[in-house]
Amino acid sequence: MISVNDFKTGLTVQVDNDIYTVLDFQHVKPGKGAAFVRSKLKNLRNGNTVEKTFRAGETIGRAIIENRGVSYLYASGAEHTFMDNETYDQFTLTSDQLEWELNFLKENMNVKIVSYQGEILGIDLPTSVELKVIETEPSVKGNTAQGATKNAKVETGLNVQVPLFINEGDVLLIDTREGKYSSRA
Repeated sequence: MISVNDFKTGLTVQVDNDIYTVLDFQHVKPGKGAAFVRSKLKNLRNGNTVEKTFRAGETIGRAIIENRGVSYLYASGAEHTFMDNETYDQFTLTSDQLEWELNFLKENMNVKIVSYQGEILGIDLPTSVELKVIETEPSVKGNTAQGATKNAKVETGLNVQVPLFINEGDVLLIDTREGKYSSRA
C-alpha cells in the first residue's frame, strides 16, 4: 500500500482493480476544508487517461510492473509475434493492443514488454527509432521559407513532417513518444 501523498510521476498504482501509471499530480490545500490530491492517471490495460481526486493521506495499492527484454519477430495478419530474449518463449499480441507502437516496430527490433502478475499490458518502445524514408515529395528549389516541411512516408507506414532536404532512402531518427522527426541518423 502507498499513500497518495507519496505520488510521483511514473509510479504505477492499482485503483478499482485496474492498473494505472501516474502522469501528473497536484497536492491541493484549500483554505476551507480538507486537503486532497488531484491526479491524472493512465490506464495501462486500455490506454485511457482519467482524472481522479483522492483525500490527503488515503492509501491505495502499489502495482509492481515487470519489464523484460523481447524481440519483435513478425506479423501474421492482425497478430504480432514476440520472443523473450532470456527464455526464448514466443507470444503474440494483437494489432488492437499495439495500435500506436505499430508505427515504429520493425522485424528483429528489441523492445521491452510490460506485464503485471503475468498479464501482458503492452510494450515499451525506445525513445527514438531509426526508420528509412520510402516515399517523399521532391523538394523544389526556391521553396525555402523558414521552417518549411514536407510529408514523408517511412518503412512502417507512418507519415512524418520532415525538412525539405530529406530524400527517399534517407534514414531518420523518429521520436516514438510524439511520432515526430528528430534528425537524420
